[in-house]
Amino acid sequence: MAEEAHNGGVAEKEATQVAVVFTAVKPQLFVKAPKAKDAVQFYKNAFGAEEVGRVNNPKRKAEQETPLILSVELKIGSFFFIVSDLTEDDSTAPVKTATTGSVFCLETEKVISAEAKAITAGAIAEIRAEDGDADGARIGSKLIDPYGNVWLIRTPVKESE
Repeated sequence: MAEEAHNGGVAEKEATQVAVVFTAVKPQLFVKAPKAKDAVQFYKNAFGAEEVGRVNNPKRKAEQETPLILSVELKIGSFFFIVSDLTEDDSTAPVKTATTGSVFCLETEKVISAEAKAITAGAIAEIRAEDGDADGARIGSKLIDPYGNVWLIRTPVKESE
């Protein structure tokens, strides 16, 4: 009788018993090439993002063409995310099309100022912030960046007494 391969062999069972601790989750935003450079600048201007690291595509020579960005790691507060150019001919890309549908929520006590800064940088306000009540209700806005991502800007939730 022939032996059959089974999912869940000894090595897999041992691996599932090992405690796994993730040290970070970093969303990666893909924009149609060559717009990642512009997207990075937008996130810096709109949300005060800090550039942590950058890797340009080594296949392009800077003096011949605009270098494409493999990844730029940005930081807003304690949140990290990655922005990358996506080309149609990149067979190694984890996605094949730049998609929208990402929603990010930023918390700040200065919602109206943050909203104004983002709009000045090029975001479109779908819902504008209004001054909140003194009862601690959340106020916020919904912005769409030039690359189709949604950014919610909200006040932090206040603990009830």
